[in-house]
Amino acid sequence: MTIDTSATAEKAPQHATARRILPPPLTGQEIVLLGVVAVLWMLLGLFTPAFLTPGSIQPLLVAVAPIALIGVGMTFVIITAGIDVSVGGAIMLCAVVTAKMLVNFDVPLLVAVLLSVVLGTLLGVINGVLTAYGRVHAIIITFGTANIFQFFALRVFGSSTVNGIPSTLDVFGRGEAGRTFGIPHSFAITLAIVALAWWYLRHSSGGRNLFAIGSNAQAARLAGIKVQPRVVMAYAVTGALVGLGSCFILASGTSTLDQAVGSGRELAVIAAVVIGGTSILGGRGSVIGTLLGALLVQTVTSGVTQLGWPSQLANLFVGIFIIVAVGTDLLRERARRRA
Repeated sequence: MTIDTSATAEKAPQHATARRILPPPLTGQEIVLLGVVAVLWMLLGLFTPAFLTPGSIQPLLVAVAPIALIGVGMTFVIITAGIDVSVGGAIMLCAVVTAKMLVNFDVPLLVAVLLSVVLGTLLGVINGVLTAYGRVHAIIITFGTANIFQFFALRVFGSSTVNGIPSTLDVFGRGEAGRTFGIPHSFAITLAIVALAWWYLRHSSGGRNLFAIGSNAQAARLAGIKVQPRVVMAYAVTGALVGLGSCFILASGTSTLDQAVGSGRELAVIAAVVIGGTSILGGRGSVIGTLLGALLVQTVTSGVTQLGWPSQLANLFVGIFIIVAVGTDLLRERARRRA
């Protein structure tokens, strides 16, 4: 006696639907970071009640915005196993060019912002092309371009400050003009870009390609991924966000711009990215973690100031956070290789 299995075979595929399983929206490290920030805010609220007032939180969010925004681009770069230490010099150049356009040429704000983004993108493309096609490690290339960008910025400064920056920049964060429902516009824009970048990395083939390049560039190339154009794109995105972030920095300061703008910003950005859980070895990262890392760094800085402690303690605490984050990442990578 024979059994007819054709009907069963025809029906089987209907029940065996393939589904792509995505990781959870928040990783364990991001949940931990969120908890750390929440605990810090509660403690600072207890010891310095003024910390939880709008007059303290709003400037904190304004300060977080450019670091988190540029950190989104830096996350892309570090995911590909690269790094960009030139963002401080790029911020300096974009900021002074934007300020000069607004003050000396009375350029409309929107045009000035667009030109700053274009300039930043151009600087990012230079870094990307030299890194992707020059076969030299990114830290060497971007250290060199950092000095070049600073040189041109100093030439634009002309050994003097830029005074009389117009109040039109207030729309990005200063005063009532820079807020809607109490939320600074610069921070709201940053949240929107973080959400867009999160979707891109999580749901698009381009985002998955960046992770593949960071994990193993040679294997990604053999799999048909255009590695070099993707790397250039990551640096170009960083440059564009530097251009926009420079406008946020101008808006968060006074009407005078000096040559200290951009100084040390690259360290703050890299710290936010690393603390946020992006692997310095490449192949793993999260823009939500970067946002939380930037929020943690600025919370520590603001908290130390409001508590009246020496400002050097902020650097100490941030340094400890970086070492813990990198150490955890290295231990995780070692365990993965052993498995």
